[in-house]
Amino acid sequence: MNGTAHAAVGAATGFIVANTYTATPPETALLVSIGIVAGLLPDLDIDGKLRGRITLSHKLFQSVGQLIGILMIVYSMYEGNGTNQYIGLGIGLLLFVFTSFIKQRHMLTLTGIAVIAVGLSLQETWLFLLGIFILIASVVSHRSYTHSILGVVFVWYIAYRLELSTGLIGVQNTCLAGYISHLVTDSKSLPFNKRGVKLFLPLSSKEF
Repeated sequence: MNGTAHAAVGAATGFIVANTYTATPPETALLVSIGIVAGLLPDLDIDGKLRGRITLSHKLFQSVGQLIGILMIVYSMYEGNGTNQYIGLGIGLLLFVFTSFIKQRHMLTLTGIAVIAVGLSLQETWLFLLGIFILIASVVSHRSYTHSILGVVFVWYIAYRLELSTGLIGVQNTCLAGYISHLVTDSKSLPFNKRGVKLFLPLSSKEF
């Protein structure tokens, strides 16, 4: 199933949860948005709608990194002295070379690291855990751990911490329902899916 369909099903789960809790219109809109994100979240392990929204262009990242590297080299050459000059030159050169090798597939990993850092800085457990999820999704193969029961449990706990942090009733159930809806609509039980999901990783790689 494509991203648009997953987003639509996720939105529906958010709307249903909102009506269950007789949420206000602003709360309903927020829960629908959370449902959309939850419905797309398992596919962070592949280039898709959500992945494209939360990551910067690698070309922009390369340009900024290389520019900073060049500025550091120039500054060190003209303003540095002694050991500090060589350290500045070395860091600038390393930054220039490192960012030259950055590809779009690396951007999600960098995004995960950034979210972890922000979560630690703000002392928000849900944000820290979300960063870990993003980081894991950036390195695993498609339809593996993000499409398993382990992924469901991990996202449920993120949602639980998010609901505690925001106080908005229904966040936990919306995230859980939206996420599970993705796995259900990707399962082999539906005739238009040639592949299924490996629910019991790492214990079993059988597709359902």
